[in-house]
Amino acid sequence: MRSSEKAAKILPRIHLYEDRSSKTLNLGEISEYLAEKLGHVSVDIREPLFFQRDGVALRELARAMARARIRDPMKKESFLEPLPGEINLELKLLQNPEQRLLGLLYDGVALKSLALRLIPEEERTQNHLHLIFTNRLFGTWEDADARYHARVSLYSFPCLISTTGIVEAPAKPREFYALRQHYLALGAIAYEELKERFRGRFIDYDDERLTEVMKGYVMQALFYHLTSNPFCEIKTCRLYNAHWQEEVILAQLGPKESEFCETHSKMLRELRSV
Repeated sequence: MRSSEKAAKILPRIHLYEDRSSKTLNLGEISEYLAEKLGHVSVDIREPLFFQRDGVALRELARAMARARIRDPMKKESFLEPLPGEINLELKLLQNPEQRLLGLLYDGVALKSLALRLIPEEERTQNHLHLIFTNRLFGTWEDADARYHARVSLYSFPCLISTTGIVEAPAKPREFYALRQHYLALGAIAYEELKERFRGRFIDYDDERLTEVMKGYVMQALFYHLTSNPFCEIKTCRLYNAHWQEEVILAQLGPKESEFCETHSKMLRELRSV
């Protein structure tokens, strides 16, 4: 059996779903990156999953999206029957996927369950890896402190990766928060000056580094699919589970001889050689 045939039996078909609101996210480059790292792999780029879709009752989809919103981050599954205005807003977002609306938080598990329903039934198998980029900010519940936490990614079936989450979920430098209230009191222009002062130390909206950063999260999703373990404890490995913006930058953009630690580099070489 040729290596390409062996790889096809091990590696899933990878489907990348667009987030059209992210002007600097290049899924074509990510597709090329996957081919470089994995060799013989099938990758395709698809339209946004949370979008006006054939065969789907759009208003019902909007209602389900609105119902997935977290009303109170201190209450687990605080779902309520959505108001007509909330449904209409979700309807506009579904019809215009290039728009980004900030300030809303969704339950990641509810969003994942909804995404699964939108995937063709014949592709709901381990032979397929669905990577859904979305501008929706989602969170998951933590029993340790009894609250929802915003996330960049949710590794499950399918996998969700939030282009809003990469900005909002990892914490910015401590000094940023120490100065934020002072700058906010001075108005929006002053707050932009604060962000400029810390430029380069966190990922911002439409950041030119977004595609490079997202390559690491795509690889985490792949390792989750193959091994059930997407993370690494070594801070310079792309699979490091970063909780601070500066950790994200070190893991995904920092100067290093290899993008991955020795263990995960070896695993990737083995995947390429099958």
